Amino acid sequence: MTVTEQLASLETSPEWEDIEFPPGDLESQELPLESYLHLQQILLLIKCLDWLWRDRNDYFDAGNLTIYYSPHQKKSSDFRGPDFFVVLDTERRSRKSWVVWEEGGKYPNIIVELLSSSTAKTDRTEKKKIYQDIFRTPEYFWFDPESLEFQGFALIQGTYQPITPNDMGHLWSEQLQLFLGVENRQLRFFSPDGVLVPTPEESATKSQNELITTQNQLGSIQNELVTTQNQLGSVQNELVTTQNQLGSVENELVTTQNQLEIERQQKDQLAAKLRELGIDPEQL
Repeated sequence: MTVTEQLASLETSPEWEDIEFPPGDLESQELPLESYLHLQQILLLIKCLDWLWRDRNDYFDAGNLTIYYSPHQKKSSDFRGPDFFVVLDTERRSRKSWVVWEEGGKYPNIIVELLSSSTAKTDRTEKKKIYQDIFRTPEYFWFDPESLEFQGFALIQGTYQPITPNDMGHLWSEQLQLFLGVENRQLRFFSPDGVLVPTPEESATKSQNELITTQNQLGSIQNELVTTQNQLGSVQNELVTTQNQLGSVENELVTTQNQLEIERQQKDQLAAKLRELGIDPEQL
């Protein structure tokens, strides 16, 4: 019977007024995290997904936050606090906890537990069974920040089946349409093409580096332009020099032609004088 069906049966029962339903704004009851590594890992997953989906308002993700899944939870232990979980098709807003009966009966679409020496056995057995049989969460992953043990499961016909890693050792999340994998000893998200999903800081650094690279490239282009302009100036100077030299050659040619013309005229005049004297210039 689902939570909704349970609530409906309670409302039609004469005894439902005797049940003390908890308020919808229940505080989270999670204990402090095992280590600084666990805290940083949770923050990293939340930060990366929120940055990647910064334009979306149809999901909720949280870490170390209590999920209440039974209206009787104050008299029992029917609540759990996954280290990281994502609920899809819901309103993106702040919550003190995730109260299933206040959220239309929605459970997480994906859960990630961070293993430690004190929780590993429970995460691999009891929690896995609860997420499989009660939550019916489609995907469940666990990761050990110390040993780097990483495994994922997909709910197939009501039973968790291991997700096969790709060549990079990454596991595909059908729910998120992202890969999960270990990078630099941390669990990270990767795009369908295998590109690391950055944090806001990494994205800003990348943008700054790209800007610096672009500026350097622009500076190189400007230097090349100056060099080309200088080379063009040198070519133009050489052209002017060549033109001046050509002009000098032309002047010399004209002078030579003039001198030859003068010599020809003088020769003709001399030949004429010789003929007047009865001397044949050809016989000389």
